[in-house]
Amino acid sequence: MTIKKLTVFVLLTGIVCTTGHEFVSSTEKVAQLFNEEEDLLKSFSLYIDAEEKNVERMKSVLLVLQLLTYFDPANPEKTMRDPVAAYKLLRRVRSEWLTIVEYTQLSLYEVYQTLLDYSNIPQPEDLNNAASELIRLQEFYKLYPHNITRETSLNADEAYHMGLVAYNENKFQHAFLWFLYSRDRLTENSTTTEKKLLHFLSSSAYHFGSLPVAIYFSQRLLNLDPTNDEVKVELSLYKHLRFERNSNPDIFSLNTKSNNSYEALCRGEVDERTSKRQRALSCRYSTGGGNPRLMYAPVKEEVEWDEPRIIRYHDIISDREMEILKNISRPQLSRSETIQGVTNIRTSQSVFLEEDNTVARISQNIADITGLSVESAEELHVQNYGIGGRYEPHFDAWDDKNGRIATFLIYMSDVEIGGATVFPKVGVALKPKKGSAVFWYNLHKNGRVDLDTQHAGCPVLVGNKWVANKWIHEFGQEFRRPCSLSEWE
Repeated sequence: MTIKKLTVFVLLTGIVCTTGHEFVSSTEKVAQLFNEEEDLLKSFSLYIDAEEKNVERMKSVLLVLQLLTYFDPANPEKTMRDPVAAYKLLRRVRSEWLTIVEYTQLSLYEVYQTLLDYSNIPQPEDLNNAASELIRLQEFYKLYPHNITRETSLNADEAYHMGLVAYNENKFQHAFLWFLYSRDRLTENSTTTEKKLLHFLSSSAYHFGSLPVAIYFSQRLLNLDPTNDEVKVELSLYKHLRFERNSNPDIFSLNTKSNNSYEALCRGEVDERTSKRQRALSCRYSTGGGNPRLMYAPVKEEVEWDEPRIIRYHDIISDREMEILKNISRPQLSRSETIQGVTNIRTSQSVFLEEDNTVARISQNIADITGLSVESAEELHVQNYGIGGRYEPHFDAWDDKNGRIATFLIYMSDVEIGGATVFPKVGVALKPKKGSAVFWYNLHKNGRVDLDTQHAGCPVLVGNKWVANKWIHEFGQEFRRPCSLSEWE
């Protein structure tokens, strides 16, 4: 019974897990690994039980076969002189071989191999990509290893892998800090050695330009291994270069200055709405310009910014509708692309949803709220962001005859840290709020792209970010948002 259970279990899980792996760009894909892990351990337990029973059967068969063997193994020539005995031996060995083959083929090893060939099991590149995204988060939010591991600590071997990924990406300061973190957590059970860490600590410091630190760790390594001629040469080189270089950057301290307004906004360092300009912003109940569907149920409208005009609508989608959209999307999610294809500019997974009752109702609600036609709009686009998921500064508008005139962005989850939508040109950061949506025009009335609408999705540091986009196009808006001949509008 156990063998049948395992066979069925492996076949069923094999059918389910055929979608391939792309974990880093979607938090939902990572969450699915909890079920994968549980299934893997359950099937392994069933496999062990089945094999144990099979081994017991084979031991019984072996005992029977041994009892049937009556010739004297110490004097085989005596047996071979009797042709009948020889014949019986041939038959017996043939029978024994067939019996052994029969029972050994009962092993579930080959069946179990299908389980081990899962395409959904993380591969080395998945681990490297996850480590790389964590390092990107460190760079973006200026985090030390002890900051990013505050909730979940890493052991020496895991931290060493983080350092190695950073080192291979030439991010030598972060590599150094991870190797240092790893060294502090070395135990007798660690596979990473102090020699290995000292080597990379010295090399990272050298490449970063901090020669005194490189010399210090090289000397420590030489003390551990006095016969290492390679370390002696490196130490001599570092000492020689030390007198030729004037700069000695501090490898222990991260530069906390943001490189641009995008990073500054995401980190909460800048937000122009704190100025007196915010006093002119307002909130109200809106009927979408007198739309009959909203007369008795107006929407909560808040002006987040005046130029470009960015409006947030509160409570415009129910928890049930959001769960329906997520459940429809989960099995269809695939890596999001840009005009250049799959790039690190955009790390998320997404899907355009075909219209059903729920999607149609949401689209109609968007049309009612905005006063725009959604006849030529794109299908509702659901996205889930992954480890450090982000979308770097970009424009939604396309340079074509039927461009994206407006964007309606629905937040389907709160995000604990990070994940804001920011507009670097005007200094505005909009924090995700579950059930709300933000709306803005990408094009001026004259049809030109509004350069101030450049926006970005900040990296998700803590949380699971779900959004749904409705990109509304120009066609069908001729009488809803008339064009202007003025170059200023």
